[in-house]
Amino acid sequence: MEYLLFIANDQEPGDPAEAAGEVERWVDEGARRGIRIRGNALRPIDEATMVRVRDGQVLVTDGPYTESKEWIVGYDILECDDLDQAIDYVSRHPMARRGRIEIRPVATLSG
Repeated sequence: MEYLLFIANDQEPGDPAEAAGEVERWVDEGARRGIRIRGNALRPIDEATMVRVRDGQVLVTDGPYTESKEWIVGYDILECDDLDQAIDYVSRHPMARRGRIEIRPVATLSG
């Protein structure tokens, strides 16, 4: 099963702080186990662009159109046997302590 991780910051991070190289070790573990397909950090939120189509017109605005204090700062795509395996791996990511990680199963589009 393929899972998309949304990695977000948190206004009330837990402890302890992220140690040097901790994310890299997490990435290496996923590669070694063959469950991490890819992932990366995202550019700053002020570089985001929002696109909507309303009444046939393309509307483009700078940045996100929300007043949230929590932002998606990265993503990862995993291939795991099941949700339990994904949770086990994700629970060791430093942002599970310092931020929030949403695990979302990827739906296959037929067509």
